[in-house]
Amino acid sequence: MLEIIRTNDIVILSLAQSLMKDAGIHFMVADQSMSVLEGSLGLLARRLMVDSERVDEARRILKDAGLEAELRP
Repeated sequence: MLEIIRTNDIVILSLAQSLMKDAGIHFMVADQSMSVLEGSLGLLARRLMVDSERVDEARRILKDAGLEAELRP
């Protein structure tokens, strides 16, 4: 799995997850449980990880949805 988004914005993360689900792209959100350690302040970014075989497709979907600025290089 490869990281394609790292964000503190739960709205962006939720949208990205929804887009991946709709496209049938397997994903996971890393560091989601870290909020327990940080006290739910939103300081630690969560990472959207997708299957390495479908990274290009996932990136294209996110660009089409206007999330290009959120994509990791």
